[in-house]
Amino acid sequence: SEQINAIASKYSGAVLLQKKLKDVEPIIRIEDVDGARLVLEFADEIERMLGSKMKSVKRLADTAEDADLYHEYNASLQFDYFNALLVNTMDEEGNFIELGGEFPLEENEHFNKLSVNTLMSDIQVPTNVYNKDPNILNGVYMSEALNDVFISNFQKDPTLTWQYFGSSAGFFRLYPGIKWTPDSNGVVSFDCRNRNWYIQAATSPKDIVILVDVSGSMKGLKMTIAKHTINTILDTLGENDFVNVIAYTDYVRYVEPCFKGTLVQADLDNREHFKLLVEELHMKGEAKVKKAMKESFRILARANGQGSLCNQAIMLITDGAMEDFQSVFEEFNWPDKKVRVFTYLIGRDMTFSENIKWIACNNKGYYTHISTLADVQENVMEYLHVLSRPMVINHDHDIIWTEAYMDSVLFKNKAHSLLLMTSVAMPVFSKKKETLSHGILLGVVGTDVPLLEVMKLAPRYKMLISFSSRTLAPAHSPKTISKWFAEN
Repeated sequence: SEQINAIASKYSGAVLLQKKLKDVEPIIRIEDVDGARLVLEFADEIERMLGSKMKSVKRLADTAEDADLYHEYNASLQFDYFNALLVNTMDEEGNFIELGGEFPLEENEHFNKLSVNTLMSDIQVPTNVYNKDPNILNGVYMSEALNDVFISNFQKDPTLTWQYFGSSAGFFRLYPGIKWTPDSNGVVSFDCRNRNWYIQAATSPKDIVILVDVSGSMKGLKMTIAKHTINTILDTLGENDFVNVIAYTDYVRYVEPCFKGTLVQADLDNREHFKLLVEELHMKGEAKVKKAMKESFRILARANGQGSLCNQAIMLITDGAMEDFQSVFEEFNWPDKKVRVFTYLIGRDMTFSENIKWIACNNKGYYTHISTLADVQENVMEYLHVLSRPMVINHDHDIIWTEAYMDSVLFKNKAHSLLLMTSVAMPVFSKKKETLSHGILLGVVGTDVPLLEVMKLAPRYKMLISFSSRTLAPAHSPKTISKWFAEN
């Protein structure tokens, strides 16, 4: 016991702390506090802070919708914008290259000491998207109106971090503007449409069954494309979604037998688990999709019977389908068509394209043809636009908060650090009368909120003190601090 006491005294610093407290004893006093009231005060402060972020995002959404309302699409539009990858880049003759004009950048303490432009946003475009495509140019031109709102928001709320607009066309407008750095291969793989905040804001929760053809005809490149398609679909799901993956030939096989007959939450662990299992798929036999389709409808019907209010969809990934499916749809999905069926025709062979297209078009889905790995990303994203249509038509402007996630943060010295974040986002819809019934999603606006900023409003030392219901405040004390310290 003496040794334990000696070690505790040596390493806890208790003696030194008591001495320091004695030094300030004349100017402090003990004061009782109401712990419950303190927690309510924390809650009010946090609510005000988060409410301010939501108002900023709402202003961005309103401005983007109004800008689109008065913008007339011009297929031949010529417009130079600041491309985040190309800004401040010169050619051999010392002239700024196209889309890479002079873009002043200054180190900013608030943004991790990165060099940023707080007077302007700039545009990031993934490598697989043509940066002068008419849809990109019109969207960038229209969204220029957001610059003033970005700046105004930041002036009203200096705690704001990154603000952004992710377009359904693929470009990403970011404020403050930065110089974007590609990966080691010179590729910009970041696509805002894959981010959780975009997907959650653009669609409501989803129940998804992925059906993949693993018959002998799917060997080689076809199966590589199919696996990439499955992984890309899984990447579009979040914790509010439920999913299962079924492989089929002439029989039905769940890739994870433990999940047979049910849907599981599409959290990160389950998504990664499915990806590992998909990599192990082997091809053999003849494709008989009718059994797999029936099994998929049964799973979704079971989820619906348990009170699911989610969008429900089947994703069919195959290189062809010869069977007659009408009887399946008549039994399980028609006339209400509560389950959408999206079809992905894999490979260059178009022999069965009409069959595959018929399946999607007669079940409120979407047909797409994927012949190369490069086609996967853009084609998979189309299903999100289809699922977002009811929200757009009804103008359901739901503000969403993502679950907390770890995000990579870049610092001035190019070092990366992981930071716990949440994002607040809101969908942006077209309000044009001529397209209102089509349900066109323009994109998603949002801002990031580091959870550290939330924690600052409820300091740990205050939380601890609120549980003890006591704190220290400046004044003279009738008790000695050392005695109070011992009692508490």
